[in-house]
Amino acid sequence: MAEANLDGRTCLVTGATSGIGQATAVGLARKGARLILVARSASRGETSVAAVKAASGNESIELALADLASLDSVRALAVSILERAPSLHVLVNNAGVVNLARETTVDGLETTFAVNHLAHFLLSRLLLERLMASAPARVVNVASEGHRFGRIDLEDLQNERKKYSWMRVYGASKLANVLFTYELARRLEGTGVTANCLHPGAVATGLGTNNGRIGRIVIPLLRPFFLTPAQGAETSIFLAASDQVAGVTGKYFVRCAPKPSSRVSQNRELARELWGASNRLTGLSG
Repeated sequence: MAEANLDGRTCLVTGATSGIGQATAVGLARKGARLILVARSASRGETSVAAVKAASGNESIELALADLASLDSVRALAVSILERAPSLHVLVNNAGVVNLARETTVDGLETTFAVNHLAHFLLSRLLLERLMASAPARVVNVASEGHRFGRIDLEDLQNERKKYSWMRVYGASKLANVLFTYELARRLEGTGVTANCLHPGAVATGLGTNNGRIGRIVIPLLRPFFLTPAQGAETSIFLAASDQVAGVTGKYFVRCAPKPSSRVSQNRELARELWGASNRLTGLSG
């Protein structure tokens, strides 16, 4: 596949301390990008920066610290990025969580929805002007085929009314990723900034392994059947760097090819309503 040289281009990757995020960072670094890796932990972040440098031979790798479970931390991250990056060409919203029981963030928001959707919604919105000023630029959202069993209840986005089901809640957060991508792409038409999302495949990462007995036992048993992080990162790297998708926007990709997403994910009115609800929950407008 034709892939652009990323020399002189700045890329931001969230959730870059392991798994798909770190593998995506390595792939982009090998193409010459200046990378800013977002991590919650300084020690894990520094280890990841060193690993990406070693794997790619690229020394232009930096660390930015943020806890995506805190909206204030996401805002501080955006301020830091705007100060450090005069240009921003690629934003890869990769970080994600799955919780087997309901938890809330410091903002009182249900954690899976807050981290998987709201944090990236807020970060993307706060960086949009810089992305547009740097065009051509790309937003890449890591979603999941799990969006197909997700449903968005605009009256219960915090999952307070129903019995908690990790699969339903995770699926809803991934559906939100797809809906957000499509609405963002529509709003960015003509700006030179594209927005696409993807399913990375079933990847052997640490996602879910720290969430109780099921996560610790079942996921390791399934691990031999999963893709490697490098394989899972291929579509993210493709969307971030390939000349084949220059100008392509508002699409859902699997294995580096566009694929129809679920019917509900293509509901434009739902996407607009979710955008408005996300604005209210993050304190944004427009």
